[in-house]
Amino acid sequence: MTAGPTTRRLIGLDPGLRRTGWGIVDMAGQHLRFVASGVVETDDTRDMAARLVELLSGLNGVLDQWTPDEAAVEETFVNKNPASTLKLGQARGVVMLAPALRGLPVAEYAPNLIKKTVVGAGHADKAQIQMMVRRLLPGSAETQADAADALAVAICHAHHAQTRRLLAPALLAAAGR
Repeated sequence: MTAGPTTRRLIGLDPGLRRTGWGIVDMAGQHLRFVASGVVETDDTRDMAARLVELLSGLNGVLDQWTPDEAAVEETFVNKNPASTLKLGQARGVVMLAPALRGLPVAEYAPNLIKKTVVGAGHADKAQIQMMVRRLLPGSAETQADAADALAVAICHAHHAQTRRLLAPALLAAAGR
């Protein structure tokens, strides 16, 4: 009798200082199942340090509740406004730090790769991403835009991590290890 595929719990994170989306999926083999999603919001009337603490606290609550095995984060794109890019970078640092402090592996994916993986086009808009996330993850229909983006990050990670795991033995053998 063979055991079924191991289930891995993944969290996708879409960083933002005002709103950071998060999405949890379970991956068993090539099958994905929607678990939960939401948004961590910060109070934009507070100073930067206080907002980063709010973000870290909110993410720690999500990580405590859902106990993922791996995390994936959308890479920052360079904005036309340098101040906005810097703020997003600070939020992204906290988003990467929260799972890393727990010893979780944290993968990063470019926005165009996420869109191409989920929608099939690297320049898909938010509506296309939400529609495909709903199709790929039944049960996620009520998901907010930022949370749908985070679920797209999780879907992207599931596909790419699965491929890396399958190829790893062959790559090691080819390298003579």
